[in-house]
Amino acid sequence: MQTNLAEGYVKTETHHSITTITFFHPRSNSLPGKILHELAKEIHYAGVHDETRVIVLRSDGEKAFCAGASFDELVAIKNEKEGLAFFSGFAEVINAMRTCPKFIIARVHGKSVGGGVGLIAAADYAIAYEKADIKLSELALGIGPFVVGPAVERKIGNAAFSAMAIDAASWRPCEWAKRKGLYAEVHETVEGMDESVLRLAEFLGHANPEAMKELKINFWEGTGHWDILLKQRAALSGKLILSEFSKKAIQAFKHKG
Repeated sequence: MQTNLAEGYVKTETHHSITTITFFHPRSNSLPGKILHELAKEIHYAGVHDETRVIVLRSDGEKAFCAGASFDELVAIKNEKEGLAFFSGFAEVINAMRTCPKFIIARVHGKSVGGGVGLIAAADYAIAYEKADIKLSELALGIGPFVVGPAVERKIGNAAFSAMAIDAASWRPCEWAKRKGLYAEVHETVEGMDESVLRLAEFLGHANPEAMKELKINFWEGTGHWDILLKQRAALSGKLILSEFSKKAIQAFKHKG
């Protein structure tokens, strides 16, 4: 099934107990609100779908895995209500991944920024290509990685998360991300990455669903308050994005791109 969303899309396919959810946007796989909503919906559906035992989350294209928030939508936000609505899209996806009773494997073929790093962190197991560097650029836009922060900090620890959030202009190489625990595996070739994704997905496709469900509950213990927390963080981001600093920074980034 494919849902076309203006210039981008979300598509879902299930084969042999493996559900692959793919997103795409021509602007470096950035995430407008509609794609975020569709991702959350498809993750939820796969989680309750009896034929699905494992989910693979990936993006199309050969360059970026995910460029994070859509600049077009960020610059169009006019009030705190619109800001809350947009950033709540990231909260919706992360919470859908967190509460999904199926394991989610992230296939990370390229660089990720901001919200894209949040998607990777919310996955249960991330397999990456060696050029899949990461950056949390939010502070450069006058906000901060507030919504994705809990997921990233949970995965890589407070010290590494703080360093990324503060030095928002610097890329962290793929090997750094692996050392910190964001990536479970890093491969020298895309082919090697895909072979590993398939190997693990097929293994989990034959594993005991109840055991995997209980394991996931254990892995995410202590995050039950995130439904409220991430909404509060979305409101904070929605307020900060209205500043003159943010508006100018986003326009500068758009012109640079």
